[in-house]
Amino acid sequence: MRQLVADANLVARCGLYCGACRSYLKGKCPGCHDNAKAKWCKVRSCCMEHSYDTCADCEKHADPKECALFNNAIAKVFGLLFNSNRQACIFKIKELGTEGFANHMTELKRQSLPRRAK
Repeated sequence: MRQLVADANLVARCGLYCGACRSYLKGKCPGCHDNAKAKWCKVRSCCMEHSYDTCADCEKHADPKECALFNNAIAKVFGLLFNSNRQACIFKIKELGTEGFANHMTELKRQSLPRRAK
């Protein structure tokens, strides 16, 4: 099993932190940036097409909730089921940068910021 470490390359395009994901830690997934099988992910494809590291770099939508690719039905269900707030993650990336975000999420030992503070 991999160790949880801060790595800016493990910040997913949508704002999740792959470095704290169970699939990544178990070696079952390479993370968003290196996952060649993730062609199905429209957020990832959009970021790659525009040369964005993450949605935080998007010049068209200041708030990712305005983006239909980011704020789709599947993402909403995922957020509810996993108590995940990708929008808050994107704003945190804007605040801290990807390296700072990776450090922050590693300290929290979380893949995503929660929908509601506990």
